[in-house]
Amino acid sequence: MSSEPAHGRHVVVRTIKRAEAADIAGLGDAGTATVHEAIGRRGYLGPELRPIQQGVKVAGSAVTVRSHPGDNIMIHAAVEVCQPGDMLVVTSTAPSTHGMFGDLLASSLMARGVVGLVMNAGVRDTTDLRAMGFWVWTRHVSCEGTVKASPGSVNVPIGINGVIIEPGDVICADDDGVLAVPRAEAGWALEKSNARLADEEAARARLSAGELGLDMYGLRQKLIDMGVEWRD
Repeated sequence: MSSEPAHGRHVVVRTIKRAEAADIAGLGDAGTATVHEAIGRRGYLGPELRPIQQGVKVAGSAVTVRSHPGDNIMIHAAVEVCQPGDMLVVTSTAPSTHGMFGDLLASSLMARGVVGLVMNAGVRDTTDLRAMGFWVWTRHVSCEGTVKASPGSVNVPIGINGVIIEPGDVICADDDGVLAVPRAEAGWALEKSNARLADEEAARARLSAGELGLDMYGLRQKLIDMGVEWRD
């Protein structure tokens, strides 16, 4: 189930479909830049979502949370439905800079096997989170606290930076950012990403041997056609 709650009702959807584990792992290994290019430059959640750690590449199934600004009660509700290999993806109904997530919630999610968090608001306890090995991509880092007073929904479609994320979509995250791949496209996306990686390896060998990208990619003639002249 992944439909929008009818008549504005708040729901916690317990059961979602997930992509094949091998496809998720392969997309994580490929990295966001490669996958983004391979699938037609789609799914990027924007430069505002930055990692609090460095050198980490992960992918997982999206468990989505729609919360009220400055209120993290629905994150607590989401923990119960998470499974090993999931990525929690949280947004709020209006902009929020609050630190809505910290090390205690991370402990709960790690006990469920969750591989990371994408937070379209703020997190706190970042030193502890890094020490724990809980990986986070967030819009803000803030010590500002939250309340637990407003209902929201878990495992419904959410939007971040114009990208709609359905529960069970594959979330890839690394130092370059965060990318969402529709669950139904995961296998195809991995095939396209692997093909791109192979092409890049061949191109790397030619460039390392001294060939110019200007010639290898046919860019010299393109520049000539645009009126660029070479002069000594």
